[in-house]
Amino acid sequence: MEKKVFSLNGPWKLYYALETKDMRDDLDYLREHGECIGAKVPGNVELDLERAGKEPDPFFGENIYRFRKYEFYRWQFEREFDAPKKSDSRWVMVFEGLNCFAEIFINGEWVGESANSLIAHEFDVTDALRYGEKNELTVRIRSAINEARHMDIPAFAETHENGKELVALRIPPSAFGWDIMGRFVSAGMWRGVRLEERKETRIKDAYYATKFLRPNGGAIVHVRYFWETDAPILDGFALKIHGECGESTFDHDQVVSFVNGNLDIHIDHAKLWWPKHYGEQALYTVTMTLLKDGVVMDTRVDRIGIRKAEVDMVMKPGDEGEFLVKVNGCPILCKGSNWVPLDALHSRDAERLQAAHDLLDDAGCNIIRCWGGNVYEDHAFFDLCDERGMLVWQDFTMACATYSAMPDFAEQIENEAIHVIRKLRNHPSILLWAGDNEVDEGSIGRGFATESSRYNALTREVLPRAVRMNDPYRYYLPSSPYIPDGFPQYQVPEQHNWGPRAYFKDDFYKHSTAHFISECGYHGCPAVKSLRNYIPEDQLDRWMNNSIWDTHNTDYLPFGHRHYNRIELMQKQVDILFGEIPAHIEEFARLSQISQAEAKKFFIERTRIKKWRRTGIIWWNMMDGWPQISDAVVDYYYNKKLAYYYIKRVQQPIAVMMDELVAWGHDVILGNDSREDKWVQYTVKDGDSGEILLQGETLSKANENVKIGNITEMSGQQKLYLITWEVDGKAYGNHYISGYPSYHKEQMLKWVEKIAALPDPFCWEV
Repeated sequence: MEKKVFSLNGPWKLYYALETKDMRDDLDYLREHGECIGAKVPGNVELDLERAGKEPDPFFGENIYRFRKYEFYRWQFEREFDAPKKSDSRWVMVFEGLNCFAEIFINGEWVGESANSLIAHEFDVTDALRYGEKNELTVRIRSAINEARHMDIPAFAETHENGKELVALRIPPSAFGWDIMGRFVSAGMWRGVRLEERKETRIKDAYYATKFLRPNGGAIVHVRYFWETDAPILDGFALKIHGECGESTFDHDQVVSFVNGNLDIHIDHAKLWWPKHYGEQALYTVTMTLLKDGVVMDTRVDRIGIRKAEVDMVMKPGDEGEFLVKVNGCPILCKGSNWVPLDALHSRDAERLQAAHDLLDDAGCNIIRCWGGNVYEDHAFFDLCDERGMLVWQDFTMACATYSAMPDFAEQIENEAIHVIRKLRNHPSILLWAGDNEVDEGSIGRGFATESSRYNALTREVLPRAVRMNDPYRYYLPSSPYIPDGFPQYQVPEQHNWGPRAYFKDDFYKHSTAHFISECGYHGCPAVKSLRNYIPEDQLDRWMNNSIWDTHNTDYLPFGHRHYNRIELMQKQVDILFGEIPAHIEEFARLSQISQAEAKKFFIERTRIKKWRRTGIIWWNMMDGWPQISDAVVDYYYNKKLAYYYIKRVQQPIAVMMDELVAWGHDVILGNDSREDKWVQYTVKDGDSGEILLQGETLSKANENVKIGNITEMSGQQKLYLITWEVDGKAYGNHYISGYPSYHKEQMLKWVEKIAALPDPFCWEV
């Protein structure tokens, strides 16, 4: 029995004005005294203002600062809609994303309010609707910054980035201005709005989790069901559950005497879900049917994967620790990207999702970390991860700050977490829930009176309780990185390896103590054709000490510069590698992208070569969410930097790599990050002379590395090695550049041409 759903997306009317103490608290005030423009839902007020000609493109030049004043405005959205005819059902108004302090009115009658932009909100409007007639929906949004003025923020709550308000507001932290995102403390309905029918007897929720995998190929799936009814007596109800994945099916019928309960389903010869390159992404379509006296009352369809995911973490310093991901008992060498906001104005996230996810798939990523400064992605993102075998490391939305653990804020965080967990928990791609991003790390060195003052009740009590109560079969990590009392920052098993960001082969990177690197990046200048979209032509060659470039650095200049300058670091990295700094942007962009590409390649290869001493790397990051200078390997306009192509090659499941020089030579390593043995033919050539230095054929054992040779070299020689191999009739390529900086830029550019021509060739444009 399908429920009726009416979309309220599309054009709306928007009134707005500066909030003042004299502003009346009625719906007519903004209609009488505010400005009026057209609006779009899903949307952001910045985009509405631009479309109306009130403001220019917020992403160009220094236009971002023109939007600061709107943080103190009140906004009133209005539209009419036709209500259905009267029925026995109840009706709810569903807002998937409301930013942020909103009041909802139907025909002038208040029906509810919200204070969290990160989760959906539902309001029962059954008694407020005029059935079979036109109705007026009004959404009034107050200034989040003004709301924060009156909040009691404890002394413990501090931020490491700009935007001191973020510790009090449930808005994505990146919205307050970050090193990767412009400041847009926006307002609006950034996800969809709909009117939805609710039957009195219906399935409310269902939870599926893999309880056990049997050695004989069987599995036990644990099911929790939740339903509701207005029936006075709970008799005559039953559930039917049917699942299918190709030829594998299962069925379970059960009488249910209460509105929630649990059951186990035994499945013979279950098809398992595996991460990318480790096996099939088998997905079962499961239909749950609720019956009353044999009559179907409601159905619900979920898509689940049968898999057992584990994280073996041993909290000991240095090499004694461990952080190993296993799926279905198999160790997984994780390689992937951090997932940051798709757009600074989140109403555009959905239209950018497919292209961004395609890049991850093409680059061979088998894990994505949803960073804690972002919004929570919707089902569409997780559906793609399910289908493509990408494990998801999901942070809860707290980042780079110490947050209040006072009861009112803690309750808000717990309710948010429960909402998110219940919404997403059936996706097999989700590997773990992480409490936050870098809150443990940021607490170190605060100078608190005692070490116990670092204790974070949100991530040690509130969030683990939410996970255990609502998703007890999934792993919980308190923070990323998780740094218990007494552990130095760079001695825990899972680390963010940023450090000084100097030469990418210096001791910090080569001798990292991390078992699992969940952040690690290196700067790369965007393509010049992209820079022209947001930096005026006459400023392109003036990247240092330039307020326009610094704005896209990203610094929010009205609040001052941050403690480091990405553009200065990027320039220094070019200087390190080439011993000079070009004067013109075209050449600078090329050399900067070479520096970034070699660095990212080195980080991934060090992880693979040191398998299982290192167990994974989630590099920073695939794509920009606004026009900027960054560590991303694809810029906001989808132009790929050189690093993208290098990463794609070294993330192949079977790859030939050269290790760093030890004594008189480089070991050549054949890495296999899959569950299949494969015969591999390989060749290593001198990139200049074409001389074959190593050649052969060998069996690459499943999920193992093997040394296949050693190439002699004098220390300090600058040489290009071209590596090719063939698996199942398909050719692959990689390269290695030896020696120490500085390199001649002309020689390096010639080498890049040869690298680009290897199997799976690419055309590099800046």
